Amino acid sequence: MDKLFDISGRIILVTGSSQGIGLSIARGFARNGAKVILNGRDPEKLQKVVCELKGEGYDVMGYAFDVTNQTMVIKTVDIIEQEVGPIGVLVNNAGIHRRAPFESLSLSDWQMVMDTNLTSAFIVSQAVARYMIKRRQGKIINITSLNAEAARPTIANYCSAKGGLKMLTKSLATELGKYNIQANAIGPGYIETELTAVLAADPEFDSWVKKEVPLGRWGKTEDLIGAAIFLASPASDYVNGHTLYVDGGWQASL
Repeated sequence: MDKLFDISGRIILVTGSSQGIGLSIARGFARNGAKVILNGRDPEKLQKVVCELKGEGYDVMGYAFDVTNQTMVIKTVDIIEQEVGPIGVLVNNAGIHRRAPFESLSLSDWQMVMDTNLTSAFIVSQAVARYMIKRRQGKIINITSLNAEAARPTIANYCSAKGGLKMLTKSLATELGKYNIQANAIGPGYIETELTAVLAADPEFDSWVKKEVPLGRWGKTEDLIGAAIFLASPASDYVNGHTLYVDGGWQASL
């Protein structure tokens, strides 16, 4: 059997995976034989999801920690390495939205989005990379966004954080490549999730998305699984520093 896209047995940590895109990617990894570590800040919500996936027959476990708390992250990564085994793949997915017009965007909402969507990826990547460097092997996948390339009103904080995450991906690729660590990103377009539900429910916005996307529809969280498996598997061993956009062709069309 061809092992090119084989991720069976790999230990994969997915941050922000108790719902939405993170949960879908985690489920996709588990369905393809990986040992998946889910993460979220709410222990009860996380445990409920872990039990659900275990009930589906998947090899998963949950570790609740705040990805913006460096001390907690370092401690938890150390525990995972000791209790579960070597983290072979890290997916930095944790993210939030705080929408407001630029002129009224509060500093606290700016900082909260930057901390959760960008700084957390630095914190978790650094903690995990310490082990990957010793093993001279590993893969880091950052979940950016179409908004790393194109902005929209009321999300200056989100666009700035995702643009920064795109460049952090390039920086990780540049610095960690010598240790045989590949860092890449996935840039989702408009995906139906809990975070975008309010937009999808707006007839005008929904119509605009479907008109702009050549495929004529919103993306589903499942549409991201193939890209994630590719970047987590041996198939991407010479792919480094790139963002793979899963946007239905949005950027291809004027």
